[in-house]
Amino acid sequence: MIRFALKCENDHRFESWFASGTAFEALKSKGHVACAICGSDQVVKDIMAPRVSTARTSEQPLSAPANAAEQAIAEMRKHVEDTADYVGKSFAKQAREIHDGTAPDRAIYGEANVQEAKKLLEDGVPVLPLPFTPNRKAN
Repeated sequence: MIRFALKCENDHRFESWFASGTAFEALKSKGHVACAICGSDQVVKDIMAPRVSTARTSEQPLSAPANAAEQAIAEMRKHVEDTADYVGKSFAKQAREIHDGTAPDRAIYGEANVQEAKKLLEDGVPVLPLPFTPNRKAN
């Protein structure tokens, strides 16, 4: 696994993990890498300082949020996972059906590419990106 510092065309900066540099390029070419803030798929690698630790005791465990923003995101994730149905890659289709009244009204979350999300918004379907990657399991 490798962590890259990224930035979008709107100069939003964020980080994400990838299996490798090749995996990043493959995902980017398919439109699966988008800005965590604005959703733009015009994302490039940014300059990143190496992480150097001088003492093992200074590192926080991976399961603990490092700051208030991470804590808020962790709480949001728990709320979403506890109160909404995970629909996976069928998110765009199911969100549209709920909006059109052809499916029961319920809270859902899942995965959509940037083009699908933009089309939903253009058609008046209320959606927004989550600041985390959903667990890939059904609730």
